[in-house]
Amino acid sequence: MATLRILLLLFLQLAVLFFAVEPANAQGLKLDFYKKTCTRAESIVRKTTTQFISRAPTLAAPLLRMHFHDCFVRGCDGSVLLNSTKNNQAEKDAIPNQSLRGYQVIDAAKTAVERVCPGVVSCADILALVARDAVLTIKGPFWDVPTGRRDGTVSRGSEALANLPSPFANITQLKSSFLRKGLSAKDLAVLSGGHTIGTSHCSSFTNRLYNFTGKGDTDPSFDPNYIVQLKKKCNPGDVTSLVQMDPGSFKIFDQDYYTLVVKSRGLFQSDAALLDDSQTKAYVKLQSTTQRSTFLKDFSNSMVKMGKIQVLTGKAGEIRKRCSLVN
Repeated sequence: MATLRILLLLFLQLAVLFFAVEPANAQGLKLDFYKKTCTRAESIVRKTTTQFISRAPTLAAPLLRMHFHDCFVRGCDGSVLLNSTKNNQAEKDAIPNQSLRGYQVIDAAKTAVERVCPGVVSCADILALVARDAVLTIKGPFWDVPTGRRDGTVSRGSEALANLPSPFANITQLKSSFLRKGLSAKDLAVLSGGHTIGTSHCSSFTNRLYNFTGKGDTDPSFDPNYIVQLKKKCNPGDVTSLVQMDPGSFKIFDQDYYTLVVKSRGLFQSDAALLDDSQTKAYVKLQSTTQRSTFLKDFSNSMVKMGKIQVLTGKAGEIRKRCSLVN
């Protein structure tokens, strides 16, 4: 009888724990979040994204970067999409985000979804889905995107400057920046591999070519032959010219980025910095040499992890009617 009472008590305790935890889980992210409320949401976003990327494949990289830049400031809440106002400079107008492009893809996807399910699907979720679908359209990896994010109502340019990893950062700064977002040194090495696609303005790395320590010198960790090539494309003070981050295959999502880093040809100081830590260096070397690279699978896993940073769910935030404006 005593044993029965103990078992009954344990059952009641577990029941209380379940009901205490379950609503919190129900408010979080999950796959097919819109299955009942907007069945076609994800297919509409994918169709819209595919149409844009099929015409302009180079949009894939900035859209991926836009999702990354959104999540690192206030979490994945779509705050990077908000316009500045008379009294506030928004994230999109901060220096690190001024080269972002592809907002028209987000707006088109939002408009298409609103036509079918008004006021249901968040801009934050649309951005997360567009980033995945853009990469997939250029034959990059697929990853599951749990949905249920809500949109933030605050966007400050100063927070973008404070939170986004700089292309001039050293390994200590990079690891610290990622750790603050719940991401590991491996995630840092993996997500840096996103530089396998896209281009960069010369201004993000010309200090390595012309004035690395303020004495008119070059970065000694940079391949000198590559420096000669880059100087032909980028003059000192050049802020408009673009350079491929992964020359020859900047439209292809592959592990070639790691080969470049090992050869001291990573474009940014933040790329070269991956060789200054034992864990990130080991990952870079592994992906640059193995015939059976784990990069695509690792990238998928790290993107899922990144997409969960400080999300707003449940009744927090809002569902914006237009992605560039709060309701």
